[in-house]
Amino acid sequence: MEAELIIKSIMGLIALLALLIFLLFLEPGKAKKAKEKLSEIKAVIEEDNSELNGGVLDKEPDLNSLADIIKNKKSDVPKLAYALDLIIKHHGKVHKKLGIRAHPDFDIYMDILFTLCRHTNANKDLIINFDRELEKLNPEYKQEINEAITKGLNSRGI
Repeated sequence: MEAELIIKSIMGLIALLALLIFLLFLEPGKAKKAKEKLSEIKAVIEEDNSELNGGVLDKEPDLNSLADIIKNKKSDVPKLAYALDLIIKHHGKVHKKLGIRAHPDFDIYMDILFTLCRHTNANKDLIINFDRELEKLNPEYKQEINEAITKGLNSRGI
């Protein structure tokens, strides 16, 4: 009789623990807050547009100037986020593979991924979001994208 009560108590505690863990990871307003924060960041960066590399963030910036922003060690998180957003928006689609080889233009994307992973101000959210968007637009380059991110994170030396 006592063993049965102990087993029921343990099962109840496990169910309560599972519920608490679920509630721990559930944040209902997280997506809305992230979108609001991104719009605030874009507004601030658009005001400082002339400051960023001599105003390279015009309507359609070229990929090399956006890569320069990412390579700049003084770029903070909002500048990195905005540059990555513009890369996905204007330059997200890479040319098709040449057989089993990656197109030569993909080298700049590998460089951006590698540099982003090594950047001191880059956080996991920036890296993961850029990775997901780039893979979504270029599913045939998924393996190469993952390799570039792995190399960049491994070279970080944390």
